[in-house]
Amino acid sequence: MSQRTVCDLLDELGYSLQANRKTKEGSSHPDRDQQFMHISEKVKELQSIGQPVISVDTKKKEMIGEFKNGGQEWEKKGKPVEVNVYDFPDPILGKAIPYGVYDITANKGWVNVGIDHDTSEFAVESIRRWWREMGSPLYPDAKELLITADGGGSNGSRVRLWKLELQKLADELGMAINVCHFPPGTSKWNKIEHKMFSFISQNWRGRPLITREVVVNLISNTRTKKGLEITAKLDINSYKTGIKVSDEELQKIFIEKDDFHGEWNYKIKPKSSR
Repeated sequence: MSQRTVCDLLDELGYSLQANRKTKEGSSHPDRDQQFMHISEKVKELQSIGQPVISVDTKKKEMIGEFKNGGQEWEKKGKPVEVNVYDFPDPILGKAIPYGVYDITANKGWVNVGIDHDTSEFAVESIRRWWREMGSPLYPDAKELLITADGGGSNGSRVRLWKLELQKLADELGMAINVCHFPPGTSKWNKIEHKMFSFISQNWRGRPLITREVVVNLISNTRTKKGLEITAKLDINSYKTGIKVSDEELQKIFIEKDDFHGEWNYKIKPKSSR
């Protein structure tokens, strides 16, 4: 049979050409829904007493240079923006690593645009910079901070360096830091994904990210009708990979684990509170 005949037969049988669709999250943890409820209750608890609550994550790394960026933008007919045919990273410009902090209560965002490595040190430095630039002025009397984060990556629930760096931050701020991680395979429910990152992607769709300044400006110019405002700054620091945290260092972290899934829910107190 000819290809056309086969296609007609498949069409009659209810088949059509379709792309893959990302819908499968993998097996669900049995306590997934309970953890969602736990996070929701913890957020409401901290908000009710005027304490800051943030959602954090690293957005997808973006190559800097004249590379194709997904989506479409208005241009003169027949005059699309021309970009490189091949997506080989520019050895000088490299990639941008946007680490975001979304203030759930204030609907304000902060993005620390790194250029080196996405490490736990970088993640906590991003939170530190958010606090200095945005958090502290909004919450001058804060005694505690709640962070909701994915279960993996640089701010993963099993990453020792993440907890060690949070201890340093808690000591600096004199503030207890609460952390609630989303269960495995549920990162899309992290509020920063659909409350902030999605709008950044919409704002720069179809626009080549030709320089680091363009990345920072496009993020900073992202606004929504519901009042979302985002501040972005470039982080040119270097962050070493492969840093190991010893058992001894881990034991010195002043951490209190929650009775419900203490590996996901915990509080790190400043050592001055001992």
